[in-house]
Amino acid sequence: MSYCSYCRNQPKESIHHWYHDHVYGKMSKNDDELFGRLILEINQAGLSWNTIIQKHDGLKEAYSYFNIKQVSLYNEENISELMANKNIIRHELKIRSIVYNAQQILEIQKEFGTFKNWIMLQNQISIENWVKLFKKNFKFVGKEIVKEFLMSNGVINGAHEKNCPEYKK
Repeated sequence: MSYCSYCRNQPKESIHHWYHDHVYGKMSKNDDELFGRLILEINQAGLSWNTIIQKHDGLKEAYSYFNIKQVSLYNEENISELMANKNIIRHELKIRSIVYNAQQILEIQKEFGTFKNWIMLQNQISIENWVKLFKKNFKFVGKEIVKEFLMSNGVINGAHEKNCPEYKK
């Protein structure tokens, strides 16, 4: 058995291995964690995963530890602060989309109880329908972002290669 190709050549003690072994392909424990994964995927668009994983702590701190309610209240002053924050990806459209998406998740929670419930109710739909659903409800969510978000939470297959020890789990 060997690890997935994206972390196979990384040192065992690296954040890549930790993320692979403890996060990737496993459902988030709560809605804030789900939101955090969506934030990571949105920020990765056009960038390497290495960049995102290195900025993970900065992103988490900058976005109120991925607290949906707090991020949903961000205003122009908060957005300006984020645009000046060197510890995150300073892309205005991504930042504004994340704030909007937090507001949308609150609406989903009102109707479905949790963001996780909303996701699990859709569980058997095609990736094309997932993309349509995400585009209907959120901003800055194309096919790759949606696919990676769903894989990272174990909703769809593909997070781990078949010869990886995590695949069987």
